[in-house]
This record gives sequence, structure tokens and C-alpha cells, in this order.
Amino acid sequence: MARVEPVVGEPAAVADLGGERALLVADVHAGIEVGLRYERGVELDSRADARRERLCDLIRETDADRLVVLGDLAHRIGAPDGDEREELETLIATVTDRVPMTLVEGNHDAGVAEAFAADLAVIGPEGGVLAGDSAADVAVCHGHTWPDPALLDAEVVCTGHEHPQVRLEDAVGGSRVERAWLRGELDPAAFVENGGNEGNCSDPPEIVVFPAFNERSGGTWVNVEGQSFLAPYLPAALPSADAYLLDGTRLGDYRRV
Repeated sequence: MARVEPVVGEPAAVADLGGERALLVADVHAGIEVGLRYERGVELDSRADARRERLCDLIRETDADRLVVLGDLAHRIGAPDGDEREELETLIATVTDRVPMTLVEGNHDAGVAEAFAADLAVIGPEGGVLAGDSAADVAVCHGHTWPDPALLDAEVVCTGHEHPQVRLEDAVGGSRVERAWLRGELDPAAFVENGGNEGNCSDPPEIVVFPAFNERSGGTWVNVEGQSFLAPYLPAALPSADAYLLDGTRLGDYRRV
């Protein structure tokens, strides 16, 4: 039985692949401070060291055998250079000194796989399954494009790109926004472009939409009416899904939070 369990308090999960434990994160957006400087003229102190150290701490704390990034390891769209490339080089070298690293290509990763081909295992934009003793159990994709329909044969599909968040209000009108997980049974017809080749529809997989690892990358307020989703198969592929805060609090149906 496939198991994908969030790490309490963190935007990360551990996938049990039988003989291997994989630490999964999505949307690291390394170099985001560089991108915000060019894109919006916003100057922020770099958190590159903190991001790298937290990833390494999580690898150690979870006793992971591998790190899998569900896309958008990098932030700026295009081949990495300058400060962003330097951050990526240090991050990848530090992680791979400890465990192998797999990247599922996201829409921000143009050129990353090529630039670091010697250091990373790469899964293409349409996604794939994680190799292990339970190779068909856990499928991964980023979410910016239509996935390979073969992912529907897995027990769990893990996806990023959406950066799900919930906007929470208190009794006196105050509000805050927090990163969240979305989990529910996947609607196969909505997951496949044009509704074709829907796999084993009698036993559809669970889908887990990951929060962004990078807290500065914004996101989709999933409980706000009229909010547009980013993935082409969302929200249709999640006809019923619960939202969870990073601390494990179950909020129930994300539409009613």
C-alpha cells in the first residue's frame, strides 16, 4: 500500500516506496529573491542558506534515502545564471553529498535539468512513477501541463505547481493566509486531457497537492470563491478534497473552509 505522509509542521512529505524512503517537496524556487528584484523591483534578503539547511535537516530528520523535488526547483524561467545558478549549485551539491536527488521538471526549470544533468535524475514534465520496491505506487508530476495518463495506475499521485493556501478569518474580521495540503480521490476523467484513456477508473488514486516549500512564492487561495487554479486539471480533478494545515490540522472540504 502506498503511503505519502506529510512531515508535521513542514511543507514536505515522506513517500514509502517499500525498500526506500523518499522525501518529497514542491516549488523550492531557489533564487526567488533574485527573480523578485528583476521582476518587481523588490529587494529582499536572501534565504538561500536557510532553504538549503532546512532541506538537509529534513533529509536527516526523516532518514530519507532520496530527495524528490516536484518541479520548480529554480525560480526564474530560463537557463539559470548569476546568483540563482550559484544558489542552485550549492544546494544541489550539498543535498547530493547526502542522498541522490530527483527533479520533476516544472515550468520554472527550463535549462536546470541540462545544466545539472550530471548531478540529478530527471523526470519529464508529464511526470512518472518513483522507482522502488513499490514502483507503481507513487506517481509524481509538477502540474503545469497535462500529465501522462499512465500515472492513474498509481495509488497516489503527488503534484505541485498550485501552491495551495487557505485564507482564514476570525470572529472580529481579522485574517491570515497559511499554506495548506489538498488531499482527495482523483477524478480520472478530469485528470486526462479531453477525458480519454482514463486508466483504472474503478479504483482511482488519491491525489496530494503539495504546498510550496518556499514561503515567499505566493499561491492559490483555494477557499476563496472565484479563485482561478493554475493546473489544467484543477479543481475538476478534485471533486471532493480536504485541506490540511502544515501542523496537521484537518480543515475539511477546502471549498467550505
